[in-house]
Amino acid sequence: MTLGLLVFVIVIAGGAIAWLAFFKRRPTPAEIERQRRTAINSDGKMGDGEIIDVEEASVVYSYSVAGVVYTASQDITDLQDKLPADRMSMVGAISIKFDPRNPANSIVLCEAWSGLRTR
Repeated sequence: MTLGLLVFVIVIAGGAIAWLAFFKRRPTPAEIERQRRTAINSDGKMGDGEIIDVEEASVVYSYSVAGVVYTASQDITDLQDKLPADRMSMVGAISIKFDPRNPANSIVLCEAWSGLRTR
């Protein structure tokens, strides 16, 4: 193989890799959020919390980990089918899952798990 042909193959291969990296499909914000929920569901620790407020597209809740109180909200737009008909019935005690390396990263609900307690 001649040196010119080798350089040509390397340039073509490098160009193809650069093109794939540039035009690679980026995940949408909804896909990123779903991946976050899935990761916390599979690797997270459980705790007790309380729903403070329910809004159209989010639920606001608080919980405590190692004596630190966290208040968070979760976007529930993509999880409407997992919610009760009476949204205000969700207010009160719940279970949460949180990332043990970052306790502020938490969920109340995901596609495969629900921390909502039925009454």
